[in-house]
Amino acid sequence: MATRPASAMKAPAKKAAAKPSASAAAKKAGTPPVISLRTVFEQLGETHGMPKKQAQALQADLVTALTSHLKQGARIRMSGFGTLEVRSRAARMGRNPATGEAMEIKATKKIAFRPAKELKEAV
Repeated sequence: MATRPASAMKAPAKKAAAKPSASAAAKKAGTPPVISLRTVFEQLGETHGMPKKQAQALQADLVTALTSHLKQGARIRMSGFGTLEVRSRAARMGRNPATGEAMEIKATKKIAFRPAKELKEAV
């Protein structure tokens, strides 16, 4: 059995340096994490000794109640947090960005949130 000289052996191939992913770059840039309402209610449930399912049901009921009140046109004031209300946007003229053609944008309703003074100061 013949052995090869050391100069004939191939050096192991170098691996390309791995580039950091976009999410890793975002974390380094200081992008805040996204936390869902469900997670917030699960944390509240743990704090108050409530099962996860019960906390999730409470969250679903809160969203349903807020939605029904906003549909009726009510303003919802949450002390220390802020106010939710429905605002109307009038119809207006705009332009199609692809063609430059003038077009009418329909009147719509939007949900507006105005943070409370306490929340502004805390953040």
